[in-house]
Amino acid sequence: MQIRAVVRGVGHYLPERIVENSEFETMLDTSDQWIRSRSGIERRHFAAEGETTSDLAAAAGRAALDDAGMEANDIDAIVLATSTADLTFPSAATMVQHKLGMTRGFAYDMQAVCAGFVFALSNANALILSGQAKRVMVIGAETFSRILDMTDRGTCVLFGDGAGALILEAQEGEGTVEDRGILATDLNSDGKYCDILYVDGGVSTGTTGVLKMQGKEVFRHAVEKLADTAHRSMAQVGLDHDDVDWIVPHQANIRIIKGTANRLKVPMERVIQTVQDHGNTSAASIPLALSVGKQEGKIQPGQLVVTEAIGGGLAWGSVVIRW
Repeated sequence: MQIRAVVRGVGHYLPERIVENSEFETMLDTSDQWIRSRSGIERRHFAAEGETTSDLAAAAGRAALDDAGMEANDIDAIVLATSTADLTFPSAATMVQHKLGMTRGFAYDMQAVCAGFVFALSNANALILSGQAKRVMVIGAETFSRILDMTDRGTCVLFGDGAGALILEAQEGEGTVEDRGILATDLNSDGKYCDILYVDGGVSTGTTGVLKMQGKEVFRHAVEKLADTAHRSMAQVGLDHDDVDWIVPHQANIRIIKGTANRLKVPMERVIQTVQDHGNTSAASIPLALSVGKQEGKIQPGQLVVTEAIGGGLAWGSVVIRW
């Protein structure tokens, strides 16, 4: 027998305000067609004034609890992936813990930008396998609209706000690839690329800063690194592209998604796509896509799901899950 971290529930939350591509036409030298052709994005959600990352995360967490049929105090730990926490400290995760009414356990943030949810899933899996927690809520939540330069058409049209949450529970498996739960993880980073995607603010500058990105350089690294990490995590447990039911990628750009799927030899019919409606929600994009995929009846129990993401750092990784 082997302990596995099994998905018990999933949920998401999107702010009410929907920003169509046409809204940017009034502010920038851009067009709906330009944005769609380069990114696949048609619209995104922006948080309301006063609506924080922890608010979005708590709403997604409640949805995941409802989906799992659990109460907040059934959870032992919260791992929240975000680059846009409400404050420098305390962690947004502790704020979510309080907002959910969770009066036990522990909560902390994880920062790996767009790869944050993959890193958080891997971390939560380790908590469960080590016996430190039996049930872990893993959340990705972002309010990237607050760190965008609205005069830079190369970045501000790409990102959106939102949150997704997933609950993992320790269950016994047989130790085979047919077990439900997380089967393999692969994490990577390389700091020499930190200057191609970053925010130019922080404690060293005394400012919040705005997102800066060398789009062509990020694209050049993304497809290769995403395909490689997915291949590595699947190879750990002797699986290949024919075994995959769904690829649930980081929703950054439709060209990256298609390029990665092509390298993985997985048809787009088996790729969950939400980038058109959400834009790039950074650490929230994978759990949002997982929740939408389940809600739409696509992701079914027993299916093999591969998630992969890359973000600033550069940081990238993948997780193989039997749903």
